[in-house]
Amino acid sequence: MNAPLRSVSEGLRLSTPYLLFLGDIEQPSYAKTAFGLADWAPDLCVGEWSMLDGGITTGLPKMTPEQARAKGARSLVIGVANPGGVIPQSWVAALVEALDAGLEVVSGLHRPLSSIPELVDAAARNGKRLVDVRVPPENIPVGTGRKRTGKRLLTVGTDCALGKKYTAMALHRALVSRGLKADFRATGQTGIMISGAGMPMDAVVSDFESGAAEVLSPDAASDHWDVVEGQGSLFNPSFAAVSLGLLHGSQPDVFVVCHDPTRKQIIGVDGFALPTIEEVIDLTIRLGKLTNPAIRCGGVSLNTSALREAEAARLMEAEGERLHGLPVGDPMRGGRGFERLVDSCLA
Repeated sequence: MNAPLRSVSEGLRLSTPYLLFLGDIEQPSYAKTAFGLADWAPDLCVGEWSMLDGGITTGLPKMTPEQARAKGARSLVIGVANPGGVIPQSWVAALVEALDAGLEVVSGLHRPLSSIPELVDAAARNGKRLVDVRVPPENIPVGTGRKRTGKRLLTVGTDCALGKKYTAMALHRALVSRGLKADFRATGQTGIMISGAGMPMDAVVSDFESGAAEVLSPDAASDHWDVVEGQGSLFNPSFAAVSLGLLHGSQPDVFVVCHDPTRKQIIGVDGFALPTIEEVIDLTIRLGKLTNPAIRCGGVSLNTSALREAEAARLMEAEGERLHGLPVGDPMRGGRGFERLVDSCLA
């Protein structure tokens, strides 16, 4: 999927297929790694394993590590992306069970698996690896702001965990289907696991964020598109830093705003209302002009997964009218709205 780039994935080798671990979480937005793998790489997944009865589900078969190993699984992937990227003590026994069943453990969380003695012991006892995906490469340069050749599209959001990765992957697929040269540039653990390449932007030291984004999307042919997966939100008090560094470093010619119309508050923090789509467009253009004065908004991607089809269609049409004709679509539903969004990005 990706042209060569110096990234975290150099030398990264994941043993597939996967058993997706959902831990003991109850909030679907924290299971975006599991959902992303189940939706975009189902051929790599044999099932899911939750510590809760009747909890959230990706729709994959439910099985224990022993059952998954018998079905051919080679790795347990922690399918959770929780605040702070922590591995709680309540998960440790389950992860040890997976290692004892003969599975490697793969994590995209901030806390290294190797920092947990019980896991280190179990991995050594079973001759299995502990694989941390969220480790940036060494010697990332400081950003230069130099305008690079090629075209770039960045997905941005009104908040975290509402469709930036899905939108970027759908747009990449649409560009390729139209015969265009394009690469998906993953910036988070799930995208890296799916595509096999990328840069874990939220694990990069702040001074090197824009430089990491420059490495991620290097000079390219004038007709080539890099579709860059967005991270965080400029309006999220916890994660705005990574969003700004990614914006400056990726120098997008076009950005698409991703939004969940059913969400009213910033996730994970109290007292912060979700910004409007117009506020995101305005701030993204004002800040993005620093490294690309020609930056523009290509349209809006709505996550309408909580709505019925007719209700979603009415909402997308109404939002398009409210935004003065700016194309609005749902990448997972496709259809005319999404095709108009693609057309606008390429205009």
